[in-house]
Amino acid sequence: MKTEFSNSWKASEQPRKQIKYRHNAPLHIKRKLVSANFTKDLRKKYEKRNFPLRKGDVVKVMRGEFSGKSGKVDSVNYSDYRLSVEGIFRAKKDGTKVKMYFHPSKVQIRELNLEDGKRKTALERKMGQKKTEVKEDKENKKEKLKIKKLPTEEKNAP
Repeated sequence: MKTEFSNSWKASEQPRKQIKYRHNAPLHIKRKLVSANFTKDLRKKYEKRNFPLRKGDVVKVMRGEFSGKSGKVDSVNYSDYRLSVEGIFRAKKDGTKVKMYFHPSKVQIRELNLEDGKRKTALERKMGQKKTEVKEDKENKKEKLKIKKLPTEEKNAP
């Protein structure tokens, strides 16, 4: 079995192949896999369903013992597909506190950290593409209507 990452891999139902794909993926692809859903408000605002997580984003835990709690993302581990949230700890028997780590599918993004300009442009680029596609479709429909109207106007005029 090959251990290298394959860009030509297509989706498979077999869990072993899915696990192998995620395990052997380079970090720039793993970064995209560590993404979480937006809240309904953010979905309307950014016209996207999810976005890669980053330190400083405010998230809400949706599953498990800490469901309902929210806080800033403290750290993101792309190689292990997990993140920690500020203020969420588990107490050990000796009384020490340990960070809790969550899978990105178990959290929801409430606020984005937009201090980085590249992140802003990525959001705007995605939003801009959709808006220009809609505008182009409307313009194409108007042009088609004008073309259809021209021959009928000429027949009625003389």
